Order: sequence, then structure tokens, then C-alpha cells
Amino acid sequence: MPTECIPYSETGYFSPLMCDYLTETEALKPFYHRFPKLENFEAQLKEKQESRLTDVSQRAILSNALQVQYSNTKASEATLENIQKLSSIHTFTITTGHQLNLFTGPLYFLYKIISTINLAATLKEQFPNNEFVPIYWMASEDHDFDEISFFNYKGKKIRWNREASGAVGELSTEGLKEVFEAFAKELGTSNNATYLQSLFEEGYVKHNNLTDATRYIANELFKEYGLVIVDGNDKSLKQLFIPFVENELFQQTAHKKVLETAQKLTEISSAYKIQVNPREINLFYIHDGIRERIIEKEGVFTVNNTSVRWNSEQIKQEVHAHPERFSPNALLRPLYQEIILPNLCYIGGGGELAYWLELKDYFEAVEVTFPMLLLRNSAVVKTQKQSEKMEKLNISNRDLFLKRDAFVNKKTRELSDIKIDFSPQKQHLQQQFKDLYKLAEQTDKSFLGAVAAQEKKQLKGIEHLEKRLLTAQKRGLKDKISRSTELQELLFPGNSLQERKQNFSELYLEYGETLIPTLVKHLQPLSGEFLVLEL
Repeated sequence: MPTECIPYSETGYFSPLMCDYLTETEALKPFYHRFPKLENFEAQLKEKQESRLTDVSQRAILSNALQVQYSNTKASEATLENIQKLSSIHTFTITTGHQLNLFTGPLYFLYKIISTINLAATLKEQFPNNEFVPIYWMASEDHDFDEISFFNYKGKKIRWNREASGAVGELSTEGLKEVFEAFAKELGTSNNATYLQSLFEEGYVKHNNLTDATRYIANELFKEYGLVIVDGNDKSLKQLFIPFVENELFQQTAHKKVLETAQKLTEISSAYKIQVNPREINLFYIHDGIRERIIEKEGVFTVNNTSVRWNSEQIKQEVHAHPERFSPNALLRPLYQEIILPNLCYIGGGGELAYWLELKDYFEAVEVTFPMLLLRNSAVVKTQKQSEKMEKLNISNRDLFLKRDAFVNKKTRELSDIKIDFSPQKQHLQQQFKDLYKLAEQTDKSFLGAVAAQEKKQLKGIEHLEKRLLTAQKRGLKDKISRSTELQELLFPGNSLQERKQNFSELYLEYGETLIPTLVKHLQPLSGEFLVLEL
């Protein structure tokens, strides 16, 4: 069964907000700057080039910071060249971000980065006089350890059990040797398994903290494509953020603007769910293993769950002396990123783009260019054997996206010798009741209610009978249907998208070093469609 592209809106796995964004619904246009079409990038490029935040001196700070960050990483020539290129006013970035999940976490980590790599390559073809650098922004300042402490492997959770607080990137990798040993036993002894064991061990056992370990692994997987990995938890980069930290502390512009935008979004449609709600101050304080919210009350600033407190002048001094201690939350991180990078486009998942859509008015208020927003590539990868089995079982690619009950019902109807579809009977009954309505209308209108009640009762009876027959057929066809559901479960584990549940290691075991080049070949970031890919 060949590769197939399916519109996101037809998969049933994307929110109404994302589906409307992808079709450029008129009501959503005030919430983004430019839609990510190839023809729109020239205007974005020119606007960013003229920004005061991308001058030569600021670019030099970025390039120098990255050289320091890479000082203990064996980067490729392509990556080192890209770091140097960032000093030039003719260079721009395409960026994605992700948490420091153990062994990259869900499969879509790869899809995010590949989307970024491929868009940068596409733009280089379109604008040969400019350079475009793919960026992976590590969320090293996050503190939600539970979210990143595990990955799934063949239905099992490989988990790092430990107590944790503060910014996750600063966490020691102590305890990961035991995780490595347990994972290595699961992998087996094939050549591909040996590579995965080496990657995990070199990353987590031979590096001291989670930031360095994650940089090593991402670099090993993508270095030949010139990927540049950025750690925002950096004093020299945070110095560029100082004016915006002060704005957040004293003007609280984000709180005002994002609240207004969120309200406007919900007024368009009740189906639009607000992804992030702003706080009065959207900053954390990082110091000595803590990352806690900064709270202001009557001119006194405190750090939640600590005894730390400042007046206005004292906290301003602290910001200038130690900018690295002020950490943006999920709402403010996009601003920090766009201040540091000469970025044209952010690539993220549906949830991420939903909160970016809350930020445009805030960016305008603080005079920062709002990037283009692109939904990352999504895919389900199946083997040739799985495709052959799908053909034998008469399962289409689109069938896979059905929720389990709908999938079982569809397969039951297809496999049954008896046609279990009472639609003609329902239509016949409804036609009969139309005649009864006319008769009641002509004789005594008080009978209309009784006719309606009888119609409802009889339709319900037919539906009940249809369900009972369908249940009986499911029992009779149990073996055949179970083969279909087992295959769907392999490709959509837990009735969820493969990319959200599986780790890349399962695919790497199957395809080895051809996996990433093959994905790079097939994932087209501007396609706007979900890819079902046979490898």
C-alpha cells in the first residue's frame, strides 16, 4: 500500500483551532502575522533583517555563546559553519523547541527537527543569497521532571526514578546507568541495537547533566544536517533579555495583552480551548536547585516557597547582576527565543501553536517581530509486512485513523454476510410518519405530539435492534476482527497517534541508519498534510 497524504482535518486527531488555522479561516487572521507559505517568507525575511534585535553585535553574542556551549561537543563541519554563519546579517533561523525528554521521548521529536531541517533547505533554494540555519531550542529551564522522565519502548515504560527540583537541564545524570542497563537488555544484540545502546550510554552515562546529554544525542542524530542546538539557560544570552524581564516585572504587559487575546479567541468559537493562561508575572527564579515563580504584591517581589524577597530597586539590581536567574515560563519563552535568534518561523505541534496564537498582540506591544507559525510534520510509519497485512484485511490508510469502536463497527459491517445497516428501514419508517403527520394535521392537531412520540419510539427500537445484531455479528467474527484491531493497535497504540506514544528506538531497530535520511526525504513541512509512510 503506497504512501498517502491525508489532510489534517480528516484525521480526527487535530483540534478545531488547528484545523481552522490550516485552512486560513478569516476570523483567525488577526492572531498571526503571515501564514507559512513559501511566497510569504520574503516579506518576513526583510522585516526581520530590519529589526534592531538582529544587528551584528547581537548576532556576535549569539554565535559566541553557541561556540562556548559546543566546546565539549563533537560537532560536524556543517554545524560549526552554521554557528559561524549566525554572525552574518544575511543568515536566518528556522526553529523548533522541545523538552529534554529521556532518549528524545515521543517519536515526533524527530519529526519536529526534520521539519526544521527541511524548511531551512527549501528556503536556501528559494533565497540563494541568504543562509538558513535549523535550530533545536532545548527547554533546559523547564522544571516538570515527571513529563520527561520516561519513554515508551514496545509497550513498556523505561523510566528514570529519582527526586528532582529546579531546572531539568541542570539535573545530574546520576542513576541513568541503571536505566541504561535495563534498556540494553530490552534491545537485544543486533547491530542496530548495539548502536542504540552506545548512543544512550555515551549520552547519559558519560555526561554529567541532562542538558549536555540531550545535546550529545540530538547532535549525534542530526549533525550531518547542520542542526544547531541552543541552550537558553545561558548568562550571555539572558543579558539580551534584561529589558524584557524588566518590562515583565514592572509593566506586566504579557498579562494584559495575552488575557485580551485569549478572550477574543474564545469569542470566535467555544471549540477553541485556551492553551495557556497568563500570570501577572510570567517569570521564574532559578538558583541553588530551585525554579519557583516570582510574585509581586504591593511593590514587594517574592520567590514562591522561599524566603527570598526584594523591593523594586533590589530586584532591578538582581536582574542586571544575575540575568541567568530569571527564567521565562511557557508563555514568555517564545519572546526570549525570538529576541535571541534571527528567526523567521517557529515549527511546533498543535498545542504549541495554539498558545503562540495568543501572543501576537503582546509581541507587537513590546516591538518584537512575530514569527511565522508552522505545524510540524506528522506521520505514521508502517512496514511493508504491515502494508501487506492491511491489504489482506481490506484496511485502508484512512481506516487506521478511526476510533476503536468506529473501526470495529466498520470492519464488522464489511465482513458480515448480512447487511447490518437499517438506514433504508429508518427512511421508510420516517416516510410513513410523514403521512401520519399530514393525517393528524388534517383531522386533529392535538395528535401531532402523539405521532412524534410514536415515531421517536419506533426509530429507537430499530436502532436498538441494529446494535444487537451488530453485537451478535462481532461475536461471530471475533477472530477476523481481532486481527484487524491488533494491526491498528500496533500503528495507533492506545488509540493514539504512533508519534505520540512510540520512541524512535523501535523504528531504528527495524531500519537502522537509513531511518533519518528516509524521513528527511519524505517529510515536507509545507505540505499541510499528515503522512502515512511505508518504509
